[in-house]
Amino acid sequence: MAGRVEQMIRSWPVFLAAGLVLLCLIGPLIAVFHRAGEAGLTSLTFSAADGAALRFSLLQSVLSASLSVLLAIPVSRALARRRFRGRAALITLLGAPFILPVIVAVMGLLAVFGRNGLMSDLLGLFGLPPVQIYGLHGVVLAHVFFNLPLATRILLQAWQDIPAERFRLAATLRLHGWQSFRVLEAPMLMRALPGAWLVIFALCLSSFAVVLVLGGGPKATTLELAIYQAFRFDFDLARAAMLALVQTVLVGIVAIVALGQDSGQALGAGLDRVVQRWDASGVMARVLDALALVLATLFLVLPIAMLVWDGLWGIAQLPPQVWRALWVSLIVALSSTALCMALALPIALAAIRHPRIEGIGLIGIVSSPLVLGTGLFLIIHPFANPLKLAFVVTALVNALMALPFALRVLVPALREAEAGYGRLADALGLTGYARLRLLLLPRARRPLGFAAGLTAALSMGDLGVIALFADPNRATLPLQMYRLMSAYRVEAAAGAGLLLLASSLALFWIFDRGGRGHVEA
Repeated sequence: MAGRVEQMIRSWPVFLAAGLVLLCLIGPLIAVFHRAGEAGLTSLTFSAADGAALRFSLLQSVLSASLSVLLAIPVSRALARRRFRGRAALITLLGAPFILPVIVAVMGLLAVFGRNGLMSDLLGLFGLPPVQIYGLHGVVLAHVFFNLPLATRILLQAWQDIPAERFRLAATLRLHGWQSFRVLEAPMLMRALPGAWLVIFALCLSSFAVVLVLGGGPKATTLELAIYQAFRFDFDLARAAMLALVQTVLVGIVAIVALGQDSGQALGAGLDRVVQRWDASGVMARVLDALALVLATLFLVLPIAMLVWDGLWGIAQLPPQVWRALWVSLIVALSSTALCMALALPIALAAIRHPRIEGIGLIGIVSSPLVLGTGLFLIIHPFANPLKLAFVVTALVNALMALPFALRVLVPALREAEAGYGRLADALGLTGYARLRLLLLPRARRPLGFAAGLTAALSMGDLGVIALFADPNRATLPLQMYRLMSAYRVEAAAGAGLLLLASSLALFWIFDRGGRGHVEA
């Protein structure tokens, strides 16, 4: 088996894919470092505005990550110790915000928590002032909306990894309530919480669209937004490069620390019995679990439901630019998906025997779309007009940003197929393309479809690089939606949001369904 896999690893697609990924990820970072160095050491000192942006980035990330993991504890605990109709659907719902276009979710949050939103209307009935969502609290609220489901999924897995025998022993020893939590669950949380917190902290550091819409004032500017402002409004490439350098180093440090965290799996082995939670039989425990699940569900569902309702009324008010932007976004999303899959598959095949090769694709975690966009602009600018290549650059960056997720889905499936059927394939003399077509691809079709759907949905809803490169006459659908919001055309923006939501979910469903609709050989 080793010889056959080695032959596949040495084929030219592997080197081409890995080399292209390295060139597209490392090249822009080098351009950013070089431009920042050209500005001179003295100009690398932060101005007062830059220091404020750094402090706000750290503050909102700390608050967002802390609230996300703290609120996820009761929600994940309730899911771990309750069995009810609709539980599987609720767990699936927890994955929805990940593929949800950020600008759409923000629009939904405005419909609920904005000055003219549902909460403000309810407060007005009691003579109370409306909600003020813009600023730090709005940014944190949006980040909790996106990251509470992620934290819940991480902690739910950690809870499910506690062997059933431990809960049985705790019941035998008559450990209930706080005693059971302190002995069994608290040690698990001490292992799982730091890793979950760091992952969410890194995601919030790289957030752009949320801060662009809900922040943006002098007191609510992050490093990502400062890069955009220096680039788009001042065209100060040296300052943009310097800020991008700081952002990359900061996110890189957090990512390295997060990768070094204990995943929380060192809790001992069990006999894979069904977990019975004797500690959850009390009335108060049932009430608290139900309350946590109901509030979390409302928090996730209500903004999207409000957006759909408002969007149905706004579809008729969509200007022609929105429909043109829809086709542009579809082309960009499909191009990103094709490129991401073309890069991910050879690297994943090589990672079967050489896991370190996967690290090439994971480099994108350290960078952000705006940093890569800044670097690509610096590379392209001396030779061509970057604005004319806006959609090409957007498709490329979206593919690179989705590559780590695609690899994490593909590599385990390919390794499992090779481990289970590799010897049989060797005995049958399957090598090269025949091995790929008959053995690996049929068993990787489901994860391949899921990875393609995830890439398409993320690219369809991206509002990052295109905000740097696009000119006033061309836009993707997320950027056109943001322009409508900036022009206070709320109804049309809601209609565009519904169109974007439907398009993103449709792309994900089509690709994911395509992978699941195959009868494995």
